[in-house]
Amino acid sequence: MSGTMDGRGVVFLGSPAFPEAARTALADTGLRANLRRATTTIRDKRVQVTRELDDWEELRAAGEAVKRRTLRHLDFYLEQLEESVTRAGGTVHWAGDAAEANRIVTELVLDAGPEREVVKIKSMATQEIGLNEALTEAGISAYETDLAELIVQLADDRPSHILVPAIHRNRSEIRDLFATEMARWGRPAPEGLADDPEALAEAARLHLREKFLRAKVAVSGANFACADTGTVAVVESEGNGRMCLTLPETLITVMGIEKVVPTWRDLEVFLQLLPRSSTGERMNPYTSTWTGVTPGDGPRNFHLVLLDNGRSDTLADTVGRQALNCIRCSACLNVCPVYERTGGHAYGSVYPGPIGAVLTPQLVGVQHAASLPFASTLCGACYDACPVKIDIPEVLTHLRAEVVEAKRASRRLPSPEGVAMKAATAVLVSPARLGLAQRVAALAGRVLARRGRIGRLPGPFRGWSDTRDTPAPPTESFRTWWRENHQGEQK
Repeated sequence: MSGTMDGRGVVFLGSPAFPEAARTALADTGLRANLRRATTTIRDKRVQVTRELDDWEELRAAGEAVKRRTLRHLDFYLEQLEESVTRAGGTVHWAGDAAEANRIVTELVLDAGPEREVVKIKSMATQEIGLNEALTEAGISAYETDLAELIVQLADDRPSHILVPAIHRNRSEIRDLFATEMARWGRPAPEGLADDPEALAEAARLHLREKFLRAKVAVSGANFACADTGTVAVVESEGNGRMCLTLPETLITVMGIEKVVPTWRDLEVFLQLLPRSSTGERMNPYTSTWTGVTPGDGPRNFHLVLLDNGRSDTLADTVGRQALNCIRCSACLNVCPVYERTGGHAYGSVYPGPIGAVLTPQLVGVQHAASLPFASTLCGACYDACPVKIDIPEVLTHLRAEVVEAKRASRRLPSPEGVAMKAATAVLVSPARLGLAQRVAALAGRVLARRGRIGRLPGPFRGWSDTRDTPAPPTESFRTWWRENHQGEQK
């Protein structure tokens, strides 16, 4: 996967601004068909299993409340988490940005022994900081063990979905990829590999088994970490995570600081919300929790890397901070009409879809991702689907205002749009000026309109009329009509 780091240490995937990237994606009919099929399936399953719970809305409110309380006292819970992990035999590292996190993990792997291989569980945080690329530069091979992440890695591709990174590929494409690329990474695919899910999963299982048994170091992300006990939790569907969390001698977990929750009991809420919202399942097939190290059981060394990387800056924004409530379920992606038609690559970040449109600009600064807050219809489907009630449309409009203000501050002269808005303000605050403008518009409409429509506007208005017909202004305003027809009426 190729990509570049922005100034704050978040990986950009080399895509152009969203409008241009989306235009390219919309022309790919195969991509659109794959996305529509996958998102529709997941969306329908989610609706079915959430309707089974009479208290689903109460669960959403509870999840939101826990997240909001945690963010209000984040410093306290992080310090409590550090104390709890240390007491249980683990070691906590603090990373201010991507470079620091990558350096910490690389040094830990090098210190673990002469082996230069690690197995990895799917982790958005490690994708965010470009950990695989950093390990490669240090001579360390990192093997993704999640099936979809393995597909992406074998193809030297980029994830396009939070939950299903290879959602943009169909089964035949995956079969062909396994047949040609698995040998390059070690064990070749079986001869005559079919494209049914069972055969593809078995090929991945055979390919990874030797790596599981050989690796001395594993790297994981974290879905949650309990401040009171120091327990870290990972939920997954394939069992690869369980292998990574138990077999290696050293386990390194990279976790965004927003993933902490106050107590073990809080997991009860999120372990109901997350599977239903993400995969449409009632519970996760594999839920792994561990607390520090236990002699004779599991890894002998546990390291927890707490990653900031722009999160403290996001926390300072009283409107935008709610994006940190995200539990990475991807429900917002599966209901978003924009994502369904463009896919994740168009967003140019490891966080695609509606949550990426609000999270990425805050992590990297709106000036580096100015187009993303506009990658939305503001239909509100994402808010309705979010299990922790993040008001994504509110944050989108808030960030759009920041983008506009940033552009305005960078200009020496006012923009044409700014001049137009000031002129509109001057007209709308004066009834006399408004009446004059309406009369002038009616006169211009008679000149330019054909059959009640204006096909092409002159000058700078051409950008509007090139893609749409404009209704001709009415020959008589409502104010004039009312004055002529109700002159003598009293209320």
